[in-house]
Amino acid sequence: MSEFTNVTVVREANIYFNGGVVSHTVLFADGSKKTLGVMQPGEYEFSTGKAEIMEILSGELDLLLPGESSWRNVKGGEAFQVPANSSFTMKVKGVADYCCSFID
Repeated sequence: MSEFTNVTVVREANIYFNGGVVSHTVLFADGSKKTLGVMQPGEYEFSTGKAEIMEILSGELDLLLPGESSWRNVKGGEAFQVPANSSFTMKVKGVADYCCSFID
């Protein structure tokens, strides 16, 4: 899906890592929430309260998920799931565009 219809977009940006990662929150009528963002090259560790699905729309990164000991390469067009109440690390190789869906 390349666009969302009938949504509310939160105007204020979510800015992390001194601007290395910036996203905007998108709210859906059914109560679900996504963030759309861009990551600059760098290494980032995120913590999450809810489980999430992270879709990499463009770009490339290496990913280390909780409980895993090997880094995995993820490219535009691929996705991965992160369990609730966990942390994961990404080494972003170039500018990457993403969509994060929060799972209840």
